Amino acid sequence: MAGKEKDGTRPVVEAKIARKNGSRSSKLPLLSSVFLATFATLYLSNFSLRNGNHAVCSASGAASIYTVDESNPMVECMTIAGSRIVHTGTRDSMQNPLGDNAFTRTVGSNSIARTVLEFLGVYPKIHHLAPGSIVVPGLADSHGHILEYGYKMNLPLDGAASIDDVINRVKAYINAHPDILNDPTRWIEGVGWDQNRWEGKQFPTAADFDRDPLLRGRPIALARVDIHAYWVSTRVLELMGELPDTVEGGSIVRDAAGNPTGLFVDNAMQLIPKPAWSEAQMREYFDLAMRDAVKHGLTSIHDAGSSPEGIHFIKKLAEEGSIPIRLYLMGMVNSDEYWGHQIPRLENYGKHGMLNVRSIKLVTDGALGSWGAALLEPYTDKPSEQGIMRSSADVLGKLVTQFWNDGWQVNIHCIGDRANHVVLDIYESIIERQGGNVTEWRPRIEHAQIMTLDDLKRIGRLGVIASVQPSHATSDMGYAEDRLGPERIRGAYAYQSLLQASPLKVLALGSDFPVEGIDPLLGFYAAVSRTDANGESPHGPGGWFPEQKLTRAQALKGMTLDAAYASFAETTRGSLAPGKFADYIILDKNIMDPDAPFQDILRTAVKATVVGGRLVYGQL
Repeated sequence: MAGKEKDGTRPVVEAKIARKNGSRSSKLPLLSSVFLATFATLYLSNFSLRNGNHAVCSASGAASIYTVDESNPMVECMTIAGSRIVHTGTRDSMQNPLGDNAFTRTVGSNSIARTVLEFLGVYPKIHHLAPGSIVVPGLADSHGHILEYGYKMNLPLDGAASIDDVINRVKAYINAHPDILNDPTRWIEGVGWDQNRWEGKQFPTAADFDRDPLLRGRPIALARVDIHAYWVSTRVLELMGELPDTVEGGSIVRDAAGNPTGLFVDNAMQLIPKPAWSEAQMREYFDLAMRDAVKHGLTSIHDAGSSPEGIHFIKKLAEEGSIPIRLYLMGMVNSDEYWGHQIPRLENYGKHGMLNVRSIKLVTDGALGSWGAALLEPYTDKPSEQGIMRSSADVLGKLVTQFWNDGWQVNIHCIGDRANHVVLDIYESIIERQGGNVTEWRPRIEHAQIMTLDDLKRIGRLGVIASVQPSHATSDMGYAEDRLGPERIRGAYAYQSLLQASPLKVLALGSDFPVEGIDPLLGFYAAVSRTDANGESPHGPGGWFPEQKLTRAQALKGMTLDAAYASFAETTRGSLAPGKFADYIILDKNIMDPDAPFQDILRTAVKATVVGGRLVYGQL
């Protein structure tokens, strides 16, 4: 309908201006082309005037708002109108949130600026930061798994020190759930065990469950911490029946007699007949993930592998307006045949425009911890193994080319140097020989964990985005060099090298939760310190390969503006700049102070999380 916005903003603007300037017919034409188009559309869309305006200012005039905006990196105050940032600058400049001559250059009339100020209210509600607190843009996780996070929280096994420790946790879980205790047919599922933490570092077996009468005969499936291996019970093996001798891109671990031990790696995990999640389960898992995400300051998540069923579920939540933060889903189907038609293409979808689906996820290899990362040469600590390519180079090449032709961003899991090399060959073919525009396509490598020194340079030359998880380095540093040896490790977890190689200096940071914790400050700490939570590393308190540390500014940009670029959103979020969404968080300590101890980062709490100008956690 002409002259009407769906939220009623434009008629209110026009009426206010008409009253200020006399008759609408004599004064409005001067305003409509600039004021209505620029201000109403850019700053006030989807904004209720009665609820929106506020400002955040530093304590004592100190600049403690870190904007990640090169033109204005630190400011004292930020003014917000509805869902958008209107102004950043000094406390004095906030008195005129649009700037002294906001429209003078375009229209040549200070009266228009004064009209806008009266309309906004010169003194919006001001929230003063407590001493020591800072504001940073809302943090993004460039690689997480939303539903899997909630699934893991059902029975988390992180930190289990032995097989017996895992067994005891499973027993406690059963005893705490009478419905499961009294029904031995109910599946028991959990995530998080890691044999590298156990004495002997041996994989567990189905027989380990049979030692306890409470567990014997129950279907149990427990995922390794990286979710690249499952440990199942004897009852599950019975349900599976006869197994194939081999699995393309996976492994059924067998004993000396050739019998399956109950350990399934990578593509072999698909043989396990785990029950599908119900919608009620998905809602429970989603709500758990969102609760913890906003608590830790996440305002955006890139979900690295959403099934068609998962996308359909989240799409319904978007339509309801039940998504509190911005979600960027990577569609994923485990098939060597082209499956792009199974994924809906969604941009700024839903009641609040929180959902985007414009990328897909492919997987090349396994994980380093289970010797599944595909290497160019055998493992140093297991010369009989060279890792697993879950898809052949030919299959990957055909899939990537078809997804590129159909306009999908392609994001590919690559851990080992062989996997990274194969994928860079495919990307190079499209970018340099088939006319692929890397800026429009923005292909990504998820993890980019182990690369040859030549491929570290090549990923930058091609302009491929590296999406990395700094806490993987500090989680793996206790055994990574044993796996790879002293030469190959030089190209592993090389975050500073990847950043410097990037022509746009883009390095998207994430966590891979639930593999790692969902708190983004854990990754920030790992990126800048390269030590564990106690401040130690195999190379001492100075950090593991300290030359690969990121600066605090680089780490913050990787979790904000670089993550936004990696999801085609750098013009609307990722920094605190006028016109962008008001996605920001308040921290109770200054993690950006280069003189502050690294340990302070781990003691920092989120006081408030704001998405689109709306408080979703804490208090201002």
